[in-house]
Amino acid sequence: MTPVVVVFVLALSVGTLALDNGLMRTPPMGWLAWERFRCDIDCDHDPKNCISENLFMDMADRLAEDGWRELGYVYVNIDDCWSSMQRDANGRLQPDPKRFPGGIPRLARYMHDRGLKLGIYGDLGTHTCGGYPGTTLDKIKTDAQTFADWGIDMLKLDGCYSNATDQEQGYPLMSKALNATGRPIAYSCSWPAYQGGLPPKVNYTLLGEICNLWRNYGDIQDSWSSVLNIYDWFFNNQDIVQPAAGPGRWNDPDMLIIGDYGLSVAQSQAQMALWAIMAAPLFMSNDLRSIDSRSRTVLQNKGVIAINQDPLGIQGRRLIKEKSGIEVFWRPLSDDASTLVFFSRREDMPYRYQTSLKKLNYTAGVYQIYDVYQEKPLPSLKDSTDFVVSVNPSGVVMWYVYPAKQMRRDAKLYGPAHHHRGNNFAPPTHL
Repeated sequence: MTPVVVVFVLALSVGTLALDNGLMRTPPMGWLAWERFRCDIDCDHDPKNCISENLFMDMADRLAEDGWRELGYVYVNIDDCWSSMQRDANGRLQPDPKRFPGGIPRLARYMHDRGLKLGIYGDLGTHTCGGYPGTTLDKIKTDAQTFADWGIDMLKLDGCYSNATDQEQGYPLMSKALNATGRPIAYSCSWPAYQGGLPPKVNYTLLGEICNLWRNYGDIQDSWSSVLNIYDWFFNNQDIVQPAAGPGRWNDPDMLIIGDYGLSVAQSQAQMALWAIMAAPLFMSNDLRSIDSRSRTVLQNKGVIAINQDPLGIQGRRLIKEKSGIEVFWRPLSDDASTLVFFSRREDMPYRYQTSLKKLNYTAGVYQIYDVYQEKPLPSLKDSTDFVVSVNPSGVVMWYVYPAKQMRRDAKLYGPAHHHRGNNFAPPTHL
């Protein structure tokens, strides 16, 4: 099947049904507390890292001042353990008064004043996963209105301490309740992760109608083995999950752990590239106050971000899984462009992988190639010409590919005058 036909088929599979709040037409980007900071509430002994308003203000300052916001990283998302152990006298959730003395509305204003957005966490159960008050069915409207009144921009609704019946009722009810507030609040559902992530228990058509994004699978940990475990689940089940994604409705393989402790530079590049192939949300969970320069370079790579944020919104697929340990991925992009990722699961040494664009189902013609991580153009390729890529262990080679005849049009699309969300990805202008 040629790429043009595949794009048409994949685009049809995306469909037209999506949560009608106009939000997240491209995958959301930002920072999320959980993986790096968990449920650290010991502000007496660990004031720099505990879950408090100071932590989120610190991260907001870094997003606003260190070049992240301009690249699209605009969400600052609170996760579990933010609330008081009791609701207030009116039955509303309230933040822990010691750790959030200014309240959530002030924190939201702090974000908005810096061109950022504030996300918050809830749980469709008797308690959150950390043991804090949950949002039972009778509290859904109250909590939705509370979040709107506070100026919240995104809600992640977890599923601890709930059952399948409550989830079947509650996740759609919260979607309606959020929309009824009149405030645009993006909605992240953990529903499929609690039902195994696959049909018949998971209805991805329904999810696309009620949620902007959803967690399909388990939580990421700070390790390469965890990244591989998540990656394997998504691509082994790509025939099911890939068609569910599209503008306003995204599969969420969980946070980027780049800049923490568990990944090498090559593995960091691999996670970033594979998440871009999946059109995944890019929520970093790291300490932006002390992130190393190599991790920052990976996370701020404009080419990878532009690919992730491509407005066509079609999730990519794995094309080939070789016995050699090399895997090849493809994602269609706007204006007849595409991206290829060559990924090595080997652990020994760089591997020289030989193929051609024709073998990867490209139609006859000449193609311009831009190496996204090397940030330089490569010689143009005829579809029939064999080429070799050297892929490092646990690493990737990522290419942006477009027909040579499209060079001028792509230059306009990706040049300085036509950048997307600040992502000035302009490889064609150099060719």
